[in-house]
Amino acid sequence: MYKTIHQYYLYILTNQKNGTLYIGVTNNLERRMFEHKNKLIDGFTKEYGLDKLVYFEVFQYVNDAIKREKNMKKWKRQWKIDLIEQKNSKWDDLSADWSCLIE
Repeated sequence: MYKTIHQYYLYILTNQKNGTLYIGVTNNLERRMFEHKNKLIDGFTKEYGLDKLVYFEVFQYVNDAIKREKNMKKWKRQWKIDLIEQKNSKWDDLSADWSCLIE
């Protein structure tokens, strides 16, 4: 019998370089980005136009992803910016080329 391996994602969205930041957790990053890009989720991300994926991490266990999210939300803004720029210095939208994200 095979065990299903689940993946969970912590992700950071923005509207522009050095713009407003949003940190979230999901079990399906492509679906979640589709929802953000098409403004299907009411709330903070829709209100501020946060639909550019600039950073994400992958976790095997949801509790680890949630723990990381809660921890990062307490960080100073500059620490979050530094984390993004270590992996994505141009603040490119990492989901821009995903074929499922049809606008």
